[in-house]
Amino acid sequence: MNPHVFAGNPLDHGDVPRRDQRWLDEQAGNPRSRFLPLWQLNILVQDDVGVRLGWLGPDALASCKNGVPPVFLGLLDGVAHFAIDVSALDEPRADLGLIDGWRFEDARTAAAQLCGPEAGIVAQSRAQVDWHQRHQFCSVCSERTAPGRGGIVRKCPACKAEHFPRTDPVAIMLVADGERCLLGQSRGRLSRTGMYSALAGFMNQGESIEEAVRREVKEEAGIEVGEVRYHSSQPWPFPSSLMIGCHGRALSTDIHMDDEEMTDVRWFSRDAVLAALRDDNPDLRVPAPIAIAYHLIKAWAEGRVEFA
Repeated sequence: MNPHVFAGNPLDHGDVPRRDQRWLDEQAGNPRSRFLPLWQLNILVQDDVGVRLGWLGPDALASCKNGVPPVFLGLLDGVAHFAIDVSALDEPRADLGLIDGWRFEDARTAAAQLCGPEAGIVAQSRAQVDWHQRHQFCSVCSERTAPGRGGIVRKCPACKAEHFPRTDPVAIMLVADGERCLLGQSRGRLSRTGMYSALAGFMNQGESIEEAVRREVKEEAGIEVGEVRYHSSQPWPFPSSLMIGCHGRALSTDIHMDDEEMTDVRWFSRDAVLAALRDDNPDLRVPAPIAIAYHLIKAWAEGRVEFA
């Protein structure tokens, strides 16, 4: 079972039925179909007995679509599920006729409160709606494109190019030297929060996962890495990354930090990390369980990482 938030999407993406535009149109008007509205990339949730996704039927959205086609997410128990961008609405709660207990929530905040499968749907919905917002013109000839196959592609009517949503692979790694692990603080959000995390970076083209791990650690910390072991992966829809989590064994220990990328890189003892995971270390803060970095750190601290 994948332990990560944003993983575990239960929907069948429906590759075959999404090729049939007539079927998609029928499902868009089917009273059984479910629609998840996103307003400025915030997710509709309802809070009655716990927080859950705020699915609506087609009737609730009839006057609010404004020509924006819904994105077909997939099927669950034979029912079509869609995401729809309602960012054009000035007052989305009022315009959609929502009652108390229904609200638009930031995706990170919502995912931390939802069950695993629903958080997986959030990842797909946010990433795909964001992609459609930002890729409305052909990168080949600059003509406006139109969505096809339920939103999994955008097609150019002029040069016939097809554009597909991109997923950006990110290598994220916890490097260890015996009873110590390497944690860093990158410039930006981490430096503002005072948190230390696993090192990470986007993979280059023509690069294996192992090569990316070694390169990033060398660039950011000046540490040589030998053996690399895959741990797990996590979709991260901000905007559309795939976090590839690894553990690595250090071959050197002297830190030579890239001070343009990082504000600090340090070795931390296992005891210090265990205390931080218990929120009992005033000198070290680590990421929350929503992030794959937490699980990489926790697996090492608890002795569940072995190298040959």
